[in-house]
Amino acid sequence: MKKVLNTLSLSFLLIALASCSSVRVSADYDKNADFNSPKTFAFFKTGIDKAEINDIDKRRILRAIEAELVSKGFAKSENPDILVSIFTKSSQRVDVYSNPWGFGGFGGFGFYGFSPWGFNQQPAVSTSVEGVLFVDLVNSANKELIWQGKGTGFLTQNVEKKEERIKEFVSKILEQYPPQQRT
Repeated sequence: MKKVLNTLSLSFLLIALASCSSVRVSADYDKNADFNSPKTFAFFKTGIDKAEINDIDKRRILRAIEAELVSKGFAKSENPDILVSIFTKSSQRVDVYSNPWGFGGFGGFGFYGFSPWGFNQQPAVSTSVEGVLFVDLVNSANKELIWQGKGTGFLTQNVEKKEERIKEFVSKILEQYPPQQRT
């Protein structure tokens, strides 16, 4: 019986972790902007310098953005059509899980029911960092924001997985570009 309960607990934990692994994205854009003309880009140093992340992660993000834009047919240029800027935010999330399901007993409601004196009454605490990455595309002629993509998801501290996670964020965000404009 203990094995069944441990397996169920592990299953719920895996489902919870799997649901945390995705990146939620959204995008907003200027409906009057022409998204067919831009073919070149450059990074907007002034905006990127303000991003509050370490230089290693900043370079990872910029490399991922460059790879995605090049795959969409853009070329990096000294005289670009659009400027790319980034902005980041993060917040720490603390979750406390309590497992009141256990063996019935005095005050319980049956063998698998709720019991205040049941099995596995210790709460589990987990912390995670949720990050938000904004990718801004700015018209280089007038310096006006024409498109903004936003990705929200949980970050990893594992160095080996960090680069893959950043690529996932950027890829999912830039899937939204160019916007599907209605005419």
